[in-house]
Amino acid sequence: MNSDNKKALMSVLANEKPHRRPLWFMRQAGRYLEEYRNLRKTAGSFLDLCYNPDFAAEVTIQPLRRFDLDAAILFSDILVVPQAMGSELGFVQNEGPKLSVTRSMADVEKLELSRVNEFLDPVFNTIKTVKPELDSHVAFIGFCGAPWTVATYMIEGGTSQDRFLSKKAAFSGETWFDVLIDKLIIASIDYLEAQVRAGVEVIQIFDSWASDLPDLQREKYCYKPIAKIVAGLRERGVQVPIIGFAKGLGAGQLDFVKAIDMQGIGVESSLPVNWIRENLIDKVAVQGNLDPVLLDIGGPGLKENVRHIVSNIPMDRHIFNLGHGVRQTTEVDHIHIMVDTVREFDGS
Repeated sequence: MNSDNKKALMSVLANEKPHRRPLWFMRQAGRYLEEYRNLRKTAGSFLDLCYNPDFAAEVTIQPLRRFDLDAAILFSDILVVPQAMGSELGFVQNEGPKLSVTRSMADVEKLELSRVNEFLDPVFNTIKTVKPELDSHVAFIGFCGAPWTVATYMIEGGTSQDRFLSKKAAFSGETWFDVLIDKLIIASIDYLEAQVRAGVEVIQIFDSWASDLPDLQREKYCYKPIAKIVAGLRERGVQVPIIGFAKGLGAGQLDFVKAIDMQGIGVESSLPVNWIRENLIDKVAVQGNLDPVLLDIGGPGLKENVRHIVSNIPMDRHIFNLGHGVRQTTEVDHIHIMVDTVREFDGS
C-alpha cells in the first residue's frame, strides 16, 4: 500500500513505502517551548500538569502547532506507574524526581497492581482529549518506561549518577528485585493496553539506562522484561506497532531486535549511520538518531548531520528523530531548521 492518506510513521512501521519521511522528536512537548513554560506555571507542579487532562492534552498538541511533525507523543512521565503502584513521587526543581525507596521484599510487597489503571485514569482522559484534535496525517504515540529503567528510579529514590544500588541488586540476583521487575511488567501491560484502548496508535518503550547492564544481566533485565510486555499485549489482542528504545546498547541493538517482536527501534546518537544501514534496516524500522546537542547549538553542523543521517538511511525504513530527548535550552529556530532540512532532502 502506498497512499498519501496513510500516516507516514504508520507506513514505515508496517514496512510500507511512506509518502514522506516521518519525523518527530523525543521530549518534543517540553520546557524549550515558551507556551509550555507558561502553562507549567499555571498548573502549579509538574505532576499537576501531568494529571490535568486539559493541560496535558494542550502540552501534547503544542509542538504540532509549531512544527511540521508526523506524530504526537502523549505528555506524561515514566514514573507515574510506580506512583500508581503506591510509591511516593514528587519533582524537585533543578533536581528531578524523588521517590520513596524500594529496597526490600517488604517494600515490593507494598506495591499494588490492582490500583494502577484507576489511578492513571487522568492519563487515559488526556488521550481521549488529544485524539480528535490531531490532523489526519499525525500518528499518536503512547509510552511507558521499561522495567529496568523504572526500577532504578525506585531503588535509588530518584536520579542517580551510576545507579549503584540498582546494579548491586541486579548483579546479586536479589529475589525482591526479580519480584519488582515482574510487578513492573504486569503494571506496564495494564497501562499500555489502557492507553491503546483510549486511542494511541503506537507504543514506545523507553529503557534509558539499558547500557548499565552487561550481557547476562542485559538479557535478563532488559530484553526479557520488554519481550514479556510485548507478548502480554499481543495476548490481550493489542496489535499496534511497538518501538523499543534501549539507549546506549551500541552493537547490542542487534540482540535487542532479535529478542523482541517490535516494529521499530530507537537508536542513540553514537551509533554510526552506516552501521545502522548495514545491520538494522533489513530487520526493523529505525528511529533516530541526531545528537540533541547538535540541535541545541545549531549552526552548519546541524544541517550537515541531518543530511548525513537522511542520505544514509532509506526513507521507507526510517523515522527521523533524536538520539535522546530535546534539551530544554534548544532554540525553536533550530528545530525549524532541522525539520526543513529533512523535508528539503526528501522533497516533501
